[in-house]
Amino acid sequence: MAKYSKKAGEKVKKVMEEKKRGTLKSGSSGKKVTSRKQAIAIGLSEARKAGAKVPKKKSAVKKSAPTKRAAPKKKSAGKSTGKK
Repeated sequence: MAKYSKKAGEKVKKVMEEKKRGTLKSGSSGKKVTSRKQAIAIGLSEARKAGAKVPKKKSAVKKSAPTKRAAPKKKSAGKSTGKK
């Protein structure tokens, strides 16, 4: 079973052509996109919005393995404030 739909592939292809022509702009800043990876990410994002079959973003997928927790900090052995 394919991970990406045909529609998603076409969307990414269209965005890559825009990048090659130099007309692909990033979101709110409007800067020209020069990174290949960024262009693919934009294409997949647009495909997702259009309803194409695209796997979820890695950041959106929850981890099933338990996370490591930091050990509690020990109190420093500094001067005591009690009176003698």
